[in-house]
Amino acid sequence: MFWYSLLVNPPVRPLLWIGSSKKDLIALPIGVRKFFGHALNFAQNGEQHEAAKVLKGFGGAGVLEVVEDDADGTYRAVYTVKFQEAVFVLHCFQKKSKNGIATPKRDRNIIQTRLKVAEALAREIRDGKAHF
Repeated sequence: MFWYSLLVNPPVRPLLWIGSSKKDLIALPIGVRKFFGHALNFAQNGEQHEAAKVLKGFGGAGVLEVVEDDADGTYRAVYTVKFQEAVFVLHCFQKKSKNGIATPKRDRNIIQTRLKVAEALAREIRDGKAHF
């Protein structure tokens, strides 16, 4: 019965925040926060929200982005499901780029750096060396 339960209801993956991503999310408008929270919950349950899209330039389908518009602008949450140990939230920000839909270089650099941190943390969790 235990194995059946795991197949029907797989365990929820923990949500881990890298850098200032949680603080940055909390600073966003409430409607945007709720939308992002809903999308992240899908990821924790092994699903992909319909608004989640692969963020190009980060090595495949493991890094996803959710975009939400509000009266004050466009907001993005970037997370990775690349590691089995957890869903890692890498960056939450208001898009201010004047270059169309492209992710600004500063934000891409933050995402790249935090992805490396997430990879190291996932390895520590896997090896039983992480302390929360």
